Amino acid sequence: MRVGVIGLGYVGLPLAVEFAKAGLDVTGFDVDRSKVDSVNNGTTYIPDVEPAELESCVKAGRLRGTTDMSKLGEMDAIDICVPTPLRKTKDPDLSYIVMAVDAVAEVPHRGKLVILESTTYPGTTDEVVQPKLEAGGLQAEVDFFLAFSPERVDPGNPQFKTSNIPKVVGGIGPKSTELAAALYGHIVKEVVPVSSTRVAEMVKLLENTFRAVNIGLANEIALMSHNMDIDVWEVIDAAKTKPFGFMPFYPGPGLGGHCIPVDPFYLSWKARQNGFECRFIELAGHVNASMPGYVVERIADALNTVKKSLNGSRVHLFGVAYKKNVGDMRESPALDVLELLLKRGAVVTYTDPWVPKLQQGSHTFESITEDAALNAKPDCAVICTDHSAFDYNRIVKDAALIVDSRNALKARKEPSIFRL
Repeated sequence: MRVGVIGLGYVGLPLAVEFAKAGLDVTGFDVDRSKVDSVNNGTTYIPDVEPAELESCVKAGRLRGTTDMSKLGEMDAIDICVPTPLRKTKDPDLSYIVMAVDAVAEVPHRGKLVILESTTYPGTTDEVVQPKLEAGGLQAEVDFFLAFSPERVDPGNPQFKTSNIPKVVGGIGPKSTELAAALYGHIVKEVVPVSSTRVAEMVKLLENTFRAVNIGLANEIALMSHNMDIDVWEVIDAAKTKPFGFMPFYPGPGLGGHCIPVDPFYLSWKARQNGFECRFIELAGHVNASMPGYVVERIADALNTVKKSLNGSRVHLFGVAYKKNVGDMRESPALDVLELLLKRGAVVTYTDPWVPKLQQGSHTFESITEDAALNAKPDCAVICTDHSAFDYNRIVKDAALIVDSRNALKARKEPSIFRL
């Protein structure tokens, strides 16, 4: 079987490699020439893809990349894994999906299986994708087959990869569902068929909205606990000893990544189109969005204890990626913390072994080493992302003040440490 994967990012490339490892003939499509060249050279740019596995698939002739969308006509199955960001108005931006589907529609697609994996609102597959593919006279479920299967990738997770995460599949009809399930059956241990594309689309939004809402609750409990002089981390650790009815979620500097900060807005936007107001979801979003500002207030509180103002103080951020042990900067709350610090007159530097350089507005920053950072004796060190590479014992020893937004210094009781 010839499988095409459109979009060679953190979802598409691991998927393409798994298909190739299973013995299928795989072509990866992307408009980014550098990604295509890297794939063809057997060089990975996604941490979750093992270099040896990618190189082996390319050398065996089972995987190659291209920018030539006309080659989609040669594929038997096409998997669309393109970004789905939000516009500034917090409305869904389907432009990447539309471009990918238009490329498929322009080639002969009779008999093909087309699967959308990009996270989106319920109804996208049958309201947007299906009409475009049927515009030339072909009929879904008769002349070609169409399904939705939400990506469930967790970048940097050493335990769960593409191959051992159950795959939810919902087709336009039973034939489409059956064919999509058969395709994924080559690469995953468990396929979970559902009754429609809309159910499959809703599954992904529920999963990530569930996380966003519960993290919002944890953040609100953290704010409340601070006002009551209670250690929220101790509260959560004790609560999670209950073997039923409780699942631990943790506060932090805000939400990051492509999915959790974005997906609830897809759901609430679609709900509004149907006359339903998602008050609970939007309230959680408001709490989560306020956390970078709260972290900055904790930094100001810490500096006040040594009679220093935030304006003019040297603040060093440890970690700017959105989560531990990845270099992904999408929606990272550390960027909001950095921006707020700059607005209040702080002199900001950062260390992140995963992010060598970043651009924030008109400012360009480069990561400095942990040694250089601590030798410079910053007025306050802030743990924004708890990377494993950091020497936390040394940070505690050498930093005058520390604001720990991730509980990386759990059980440390030094008076120089300030938590959420």
